[in-house]
Amino acid sequence: MTQVWITGLGSISALGAGADVLADALLAGRSGVTAQPGSEEHALRPFAAAAVTTPLAPGLPPAQRNLYDRHSLLALEAAAEAWAQAGLPATAPEPDRAAVAWGTGLGGSVSMEASYQQVFTGRPPRVHPYTVVRVMANSAASHLAMRHQLRAAQLAVSNACASSAQAIGEALWLLRNGRADVALVGGSEAMLHVGSALSWQAMGVMAPLDAEAPGQSCRPFDDARKGLVLGEGAAALVLETEAHARARGATPLAVLAGYGHSVDAVHLSRPDAAGQVRAMGAALRDAGLQPADIGYINAHGTATEVGDAVEAESITAVFGRRAVPVSATKALHGHLIGAGGALELVATVQALRRELLPPSAHVRTSALTEQADIITGEARATSLRAAMSNSFAFGGSNATLIVRAPD
Repeated sequence: MTQVWITGLGSISALGAGADVLADALLAGRSGVTAQPGSEEHALRPFAAAAVTTPLAPGLPPAQRNLYDRHSLLALEAAAEAWAQAGLPATAPEPDRAAVAWGTGLGGSVSMEASYQQVFTGRPPRVHPYTVVRVMANSAASHLAMRHQLRAAQLAVSNACASSAQAIGEALWLLRNGRADVALVGGSEAMLHVGSALSWQAMGVMAPLDAEAPGQSCRPFDDARKGLVLGEGAAALVLETEAHARARGATPLAVLAGYGHSVDAVHLSRPDAAGQVRAMGAALRDAGLQPADIGYINAHGTATEVGDAVEAESITAVFGRRAVPVSATKALHGHLIGAGGALELVATVQALRRELLPPSAHVRTSALTEQADIITGEARATSLRAAMSNSFAFGGSNATLIVRAPD
């Protein structure tokens, strides 16, 4: 089997810009979640969210910026870091052997919201002429393909919370199958606007704002967990076949060893342990590893009452009771929906490289620790050979990725 190396990492989130900044914040338990004011006009209650405050593409000329939705600008930031770390020239040396695979849940959500606001409140109503190309789910992937001349394939995956994890996994198989030698992969999401927040509040899965400690509003695996906190951001990775990377003298950060995907086919929003077990089992088989080889799991861990309990159940079914350290980093960077899998894979690679496992923040008491070895309090130092990242989505889509240390 063709081995696929990860040679570049990039991220931008409420925790800041940079894959090392992300890892440092997660290990320190620093939260990027803040209080958002809400809107009396739209009956939107104040809420907690993890917003990106870093300026995006400040040098981009206004005429070009008009073509970008916020989620595409976030994609540019993360991808630029990953591409630079990989040591590749600005444009791919062999464009026909370079691909892009990108995930997003809602695509240009901010631009869509702006168009609605203009139609219903503008005098006269006017929709921006670039609304369609800003909103389309493949917009970020298209911008990245043009910027780096990635012409072998363009995969744009929109599969709710599993989007970017699935995009990365499909790119892994694309490289193994000889369709390309290098792939820029990841995901981006930006949906912190009135329409989105109202929708999540209406569904009843958004955590209420903790007025005394807004940064602790999201509590995955805690007995008092009350729901997810929306985040925005992007994460990117550069994947290369071992032969391509070796030929240009690149150094692997990790090996992308396994990918598993399954579908519950049970319920639109209620997770199913059996489906999650199938995804994790498929990833282990794809990687040629046993459960005992996995030294850390970055859990999907959204902090919903049912979701966390089902995931603890599925992890126990695959690995045994308290057999592998687990943490959920969404407590600190929020739930990036379609981009969550990519950001959490970057966090997982960083944990593998540093041999430091980030804690699951804000856990006070948890009955789920009877099933899973949930890391709480401080980061945990450990030597590990391989790590797993789970992304389990509305619609019943489950994606699991496994990375391991380079030989």
